[in-house]
Amino acid sequence: MSLAGFLDAESVRLALAVSAGAACVCAPVGLLAVLRGQGFAGHALADIAAAGGAAALLLGVSPGVGFLVLSLAGAFALAGLEGRGLGRGLATGIVLGAGLGLTALLLFLDQTRAHIGGAAGGVMFGSLFALGPSALVMGTLGAVLVLAAFGMAGRGLVFASLSPELARVAGLRVRGLGALYLVLLAMSVTLGAMSLGAILATVLLIGPASAALCLTRSPSLAVLVALALALAACWGGIALAWDSYGWWPGHVWPVSFFITVLVLGEYGAARLWQGARHV
Repeated sequence: MSLAGFLDAESVRLALAVSAGAACVCAPVGLLAVLRGQGFAGHALADIAAAGGAAALLLGVSPGVGFLVLSLAGAFALAGLEGRGLGRGLATGIVLGAGLGLTALLLFLDQTRAHIGGAAGGVMFGSLFALGPSALVMGTLGAVLVLAAFGMAGRGLVFASLSPELARVAGLRVRGLGALYLVLLAMSVTLGAMSLGAILATVLLIGPASAALCLTRSPSLAVLVALALALAACWGGIALAWDSYGWWPGHVWPVSFFITVLVLGEYGAARLWQGARHV
């Protein structure tokens, strides 16, 4: 397939739009996750979102709905377990283990009872070129909601992430902001799972934000840099996957592979630039 007709294909236009929505959400929420040191929590929610995607296939509904429902359930479970006095790491480990076990069962049922071929690959590693218009609607709505919430409570979220104690002294409701953060994290994981698959969703969440913090220490500027890096990785990965049809005739390389490689390259370049600047 030639790059000449790249934008003429509806599947490409949908992939570009859905991945743009995911990038717009993952940039600010990923920054919060890095500042809070909760990248592991994002991975746990992505794993339990995979169970939702597998359950959606079994029930015959959109995988995006399953991703969202189970990731939100995982976020509430994390908040509840932490509220009961369990440490953040222990609570995350419990949710992660439950998600992996449930995903294994539901994928088994997809393949043996519903006879859905390729269920594991689609849920775990994504299929951007196979998305339908409903994914665009869901992705756009999710992006609008997350960005609106971040616009209204962004300063408090960043403040509570950097210094919860000072945020309490300033009169902020740190526990409420923490719950809001987990909901935003679940929604960003959902859009990331729709783009890259559940197992790689945290790549788009953590990678661009970490690279942005290597390039700037201003939270507002870091969000913009993370957004630019996420968009570059997503759109560049889609273009490379489209072009890969000619590399090995008859086969298209996975979009998620290219996006992951580009994100890792961005982070590596950012770390090298940071090191050179310090020298």
